Amino acid sequence: MTSPATARRLWALGEPFHALLYFTDECVRAGEDVGLTGFWNGYFAFRAAPLGVVGAPVVTATFYNFAPAFVRRRVPGVWETVTPAQALAARLAGVDAAVRRVFGEEWPASAEAAETAELVRIAAEAADVVGRPLAAANAGLPELDPPHLQLWQDLTTLREHRGDGHNAALLARGIDGIGAHVLAAAAGRSDRGWLIKARGWDDDAWAGGVARLTERGWLADEELTAEGTATVAAIEADTDRLALAPWQELGDARCDRLAELLAPIRRAVLAADAWKPGNPIGVPDPD
Repeated sequence: MTSPATARRLWALGEPFHALLYFTDECVRAGEDVGLTGFWNGYFAFRAAPLGVVGAPVVTATFYNFAPAFVRRRVPGVWETVTPAQALAARLAGVDAAVRRVFGEEWPASAEAAETAELVRIAAEAADVVGRPLAAANAGLPELDPPHLQLWQDLTTLREHRGDGHNAALLARGIDGIGAHVLAAAAGRSDRGWLIKARGWDDDAWAGGVARLTERGWLADEELTAEGTATVAAIEADTDRLALAPWQELGDARCDRLAELLAPIRRAVLAADAWKPGNPIGVPDPD
């Protein structure tokens, strides 16, 4: 029976392909080509575009772990530069260019790319998006051709599906955005400096998050206590469980085959330096 560990493994293998959107020059240039100057204007426009023209409160709520003031500096201003449709077209153009550089011109038309896209498509179509706004928004986008762009879009839908579930697991335990980062850093999944810079918080906000988690008994001297370790493990277990259903649609044999296909994709992204160590996404190495 497909297990929650499968959901975690396939996320770890597939996330670097999705993250081409964030860590490649091609995607930055695609944003600049439509007037989205600076990395963060592109980031917020590209990731929020499936939601339509939304304001800072919606982006802050759905992205969950960004400082509200950091979001307000870009949203809704980005919609004065581009429409969501233009942002969606630009992000695909950037991903397409990045894929062709990282994997070569032949890979998008390969049998391996088509098979990977077919398997991921089955999982994405099985995703229940009720209560998952970012997953629902991405799942509602039109189908794409060629297959490597559909693969990217479906992996994006699945990672947002997982992220929406992760946010629910945090919310159920009364953990806010900065608290989630403090726990991630204490657990060694990401770096404090990366998290503060890339999510718009400051030292005072971080200190407040540490104080609240310390009061709950989850931290001592910014290290996880036994209770804190158990809490982090429970959050991750809930996240894996809530992300499982789409992969169950594939079943064990096809999940194993997909893992075989995603492993060299992940290696190629890492070899191209398109996945930065210690980045704030906090993806573990696949087992």
